[in-house]
Amino acid sequence: MFYIEKFPTSPLILSPFNDPLPILKALAPVPKSVYSAWRNPPGPGPGQQNSLRNERHQIWPSQIVYPDPIVYKVDLLLRTHAFTTSQVLPIDANGRPTISFDARRRTYPAGTKRTLPPSAIYGFNGGFPGARINAEYGKPVLVRFENHLNENPLNLDRQDFGSPDLSFLTHLHNGHTAPESDGNPHYSMVAGPRHRGYRPGMFVDNLYLNLPSGGDDREKQSFYWFHDHTMDHTGANVYKGMVGVYPLYDPKNGLDMGDERRGLRLPGVRTNNPDGSFDVKYDIPLAFFDCNLDDGVTVHKDFHDGLGEYPAAKNPATHPEWWGKTFYKHFPNHGFVGDLFTVNGTAFPVLEVKRRKYRFRFLDCSVARIYDFKLMTSTRGPRSSASLGYNGDELQGQYRIEDGQQCMQFTQITADGGLLPFPLKLDSFELWPAKRREVIVDFTRYQDGTPTTKGDVIYVTNVMKMPDGRMWSKSSRFSPDPRYKVPVLKFVIGDTAPDDSQIPIAGLRRLPPLPSNWQSMLDDRLIFEVERGSAGGETEWLINGKPFDPQHVLASLKNPAGRTPLAQQKKRSFNLWEIRNGGGGWVHPVHLHQEEHRTVMRNGKDVTSTPDPGHPDDASKEDTVALDPGESVIVYRGFRDFTGPYVGHCHNLHTRTTP
Repeated sequence: MFYIEKFPTSPLILSPFNDPLPILKALAPVPKSVYSAWRNPPGPGPGQQNSLRNERHQIWPSQIVYPDPIVYKVDLLLRTHAFTTSQVLPIDANGRPTISFDARRRTYPAGTKRTLPPSAIYGFNGGFPGARINAEYGKPVLVRFENHLNENPLNLDRQDFGSPDLSFLTHLHNGHTAPESDGNPHYSMVAGPRHRGYRPGMFVDNLYLNLPSGGDDREKQSFYWFHDHTMDHTGANVYKGMVGVYPLYDPKNGLDMGDERRGLRLPGVRTNNPDGSFDVKYDIPLAFFDCNLDDGVTVHKDFHDGLGEYPAAKNPATHPEWWGKTFYKHFPNHGFVGDLFTVNGTAFPVLEVKRRKYRFRFLDCSVARIYDFKLMTSTRGPRSSASLGYNGDELQGQYRIEDGQQCMQFTQITADGGLLPFPLKLDSFELWPAKRREVIVDFTRYQDGTPTTKGDVIYVTNVMKMPDGRMWSKSSRFSPDPRYKVPVLKFVIGDTAPDDSQIPIAGLRRLPPLPSNWQSMLDDRLIFEVERGSAGGETEWLINGKPFDPQHVLASLKNPAGRTPLAQQKKRSFNLWEIRNGGGGWVHPVHLHQEEHRTVMRNGKDVTSTPDPGHPDDASKEDTVALDPGESVIVYRGFRDFTGPYVGHCHNLHTRTTP
């Protein structure tokens, strides 16, 4: 057995909803006078794309009559992160107080309240989430990512996860980006670093043109995020902190530029800063992430320990010195989910909101967990699951509002692929790994029309029970558990504030058209199926029976036309791709790089006019295919503007599936 599938129970946070929600401020660009004086300044010439000096940018902005890029600098740093300032109570899987430890392995008796030690992270500019870049269409951005992960100024224990050679590979998720700047292993293993990522001391200049696919305004998007994509260690590096956000605005005709007095008048008050950045008040990214904290008595043993990648850990072993720090297993049989839920890196945060409308950009940056969110009030307030008599998997999320009642609706305005063709009124919505949804919440009144008052409390509540990394056991769609209502973010109503925004009632952005004869393309579609491998249990995953091979292009399964075409497309072509979930009881969010897609069929049914009720985003553009167990989806997608290797993979980062 090369792994032990056992997980700790995180210490109970005793004072939830006291830490303020962190709101990332926009990163300031580097002045031209500074970056032009760098030893290796960014530019369009040969060798100017990375520190190895072996690549150049495929398209420089001047080639498409765009201005020179706005330049940012992001360093990959080993630092610390605290998930809460609250004291905690160490508990066991039965919810009972238990012993705990400190960095010197000293033991503390059961019932001792503790302060959590900070966890070691690999972060963009040392934070989690790290940098926020507010970008605009028509204004290219170049980010120099520089690897300093070998430096350890705080003398931190790196623990037993994260890329063992300290390499990184940054992917702007859903970015319409040339392969040398895309941060994908198909490129990095055969070009550029010719390695799983960029090693310590190296840098790469990722160029984001902020150009819609094919120059078509209907292809514009609105919210990216960037994360690590290092071969074999994507999940570990994302879990260790390599997460950032990238809201993308559309200034054309003032449509969606962060100014609620213009265009669609979506919530947002924009401030242009002297340093060249801009901030948008009332427009807030929310990054949801779950983790486990070590209990000091759970044995560490998994796949990568067998390879000897973390010799300092001396696994298999327990690690009392890591008590209260993030705990990770690379490829457990049933996947990995955490029992502590966080928002913007903080467990149980609180945000005081004005009595007005807000725009929230929801992102699931968990490595496997799916959420199902509702807005709820509670008379009794949160009570710990342990105090309610729960144990085992039922302790996940730590707190519940069993008397919670839905009080407001979400107005969804975007999906993965940007503004929707029309807004959606939702009682709840699912958020799958890597997916984004943007919503408007009106804090002036409840859904029954009753006005809110100062001091009212509303909880963003997760109602999806997901005991392991395979799939949920209860959700709004399937056998909801009326007692499983886990509050993850607390809103407190404050004073009334001016509000020039509007909730849209009509179309937001038209979808790019489908060809009228798309059905005639079905017989010659490309077919790819996610399925289990044979490496023992459910730890290996394949596509079309093949593991990832950066040297070869994967072939489709035989299609109805009797062909097995390669996943190799001509520039400016469009094709139908079928993605099948053959993973036997697992959900699979499958992400295809370079361009987003439109879903045309799900489980053999045309969904172009009426989407599947369980997957309303099928009516929009997406970059991640949400596949329930046994499902099949056919998507229509283009391959415009760039050439070179790209990758498609499952974004449950514990299933190693990559064509």
